[in-house]
Amino acid sequence: MRVLDAVVAQHGTPQTIKVDNGTELISKAMDRWAYEHGVELDFSRPGTPTDNAKVESFNGRFRQECLNEHWFLSLEDAQSKIADWRRHYNESRPHSALQWATPDEFARQARKSASMDDSTTPEISTSGRY
Repeated sequence: MRVLDAVVAQHGTPQTIKVDNGTELISKAMDRWAYEHGVELDFSRPGTPTDNAKVESFNGRFRQECLNEHWFLSLEDAQSKIADWRRHYNESRPHSALQWATPDEFARQARKSASMDDSTTPEISTSGRY
């Protein structure tokens, strides 16, 4: 629950967290944390990866491009290699869903657009970064 507390400290408390039915997400500790923070847990239907397609797509890409490509010799080695991959994914790698911009470029452009037009709030969030 430390990770969730850190995310809340940085980004604020969400109204809902969409979760699958993995054991770590259906635990009593997770249920208690959500209740104590007033967060609704929105469970996807078992055996239906299309309920959470973006996350499933990311997980597959992360496994293929990072986890399957490296041997991790220690926890620190794993953290370093995963951080390198995450930096590449967010800062260097263009994404077709973002009109071939990187997530960082897309977020900068969204912030710039939002500051130019305060009357509308874009439906863009850097929380989509991994």
